[in-house]
Amino acid sequence: MKVAKITRVMRILTALQSGQKYTVDELATTFKTSRRTVFRDLKELEAIGVPYHYDQENGGYVIEPEFFLPPMDLNLQEAMALLLLVHKARGQIQLPFKRSALLAAMKIENNLPPKIKEYCNTALQNVSTYASAQAPLGELDKIFAKLQQAIMNKNKVSIAYHSLYDGEDIQLELSPYHLLFNQRAWYVVGESSYHKSVRTFKLNRIKKLKVMDKLYIDDDHFDLNDYLGRAWSIIPEGQLYNIKLRFLPKVAQNVAEVQWHSTQQAKWEQDGSVTLEFRVDGLGEISWWVLGYGDQVEVLAPKALRKRVAEAAKNMLALND
Repeated sequence: MKVAKITRVMRILTALQSGQKYTVDELATTFKTSRRTVFRDLKELEAIGVPYHYDQENGGYVIEPEFFLPPMDLNLQEAMALLLLVHKARGQIQLPFKRSALLAAMKIENNLPPKIKEYCNTALQNVSTYASAQAPLGELDKIFAKLQQAIMNKNKVSIAYHSLYDGEDIQLELSPYHLLFNQRAWYVVGESSYHKSVRTFKLNRIKKLKVMDKLYIDDDHFDLNDYLGRAWSIIPEGQLYNIKLRFLPKVAQNVAEVQWHSTQQAKWEQDGSVTLEFRVDGLGEISWWVLGYGDQVEVLAPKALRKRVAEAAKNMLALND
């Protein structure tokens, strides 16, 4: 929901929780909107699980007061930080259980002191965030919950997975160790029966998932940081490379001001270009990142990366000639 809509829905919610019965016409008049908009807002409340109902005896809508949390002692900065996270930043990551998160935020917001609530509602209208493109996943809640349960109980899961690497749908048993969000999508990391090793699987490519009765034993040995090591992103390849790249002045400042990798070192040149060096596990992920800068980057080392990028550029030229 957009901020203005969230604010209006929150005000309707607060009015209904007050104990006074409101008809649709009264709500429309009170909040200077149409009956149709009021019905849409009531649908939003229903969608996130707010148990309002129509009181036939008194002829109006009402919410049971005990549904909400008791007042919380939050100061202005705490309230703003929490509401900013849920109402705004939640768009940056495709959160599982996002309706529950929004409902929790609404419960908290409903119990804020009036002056803090009014300030937050006004301030949030002047704050925006823009999410990067993300992989859609219609059943994120269901898949995430099953994997979370399996990790907690150390159950194996059976999955049907569309593998881009293998170029086909594959069936495997997975001992899931860890869930993580990286850049644009959610992943699960675990021991794959198909690959006989620890692998990373993208949640939106899981076609079917079943939690099995089989248990796995890992003695809590899995450490995500150890597994990822010095991978550029999330796929270690088992071989370290010393990467050296020169970015031309047009993009140099933009690139250098970001910490892309824990091993990053920068050296500025007199012509305004910048040379970045990394110690990276694997060339696959970083090669695609380099290609994203087109003719504004030169691969100085290693030769294997320079050759890979050059071949990809030639293929791009042939495809678009």
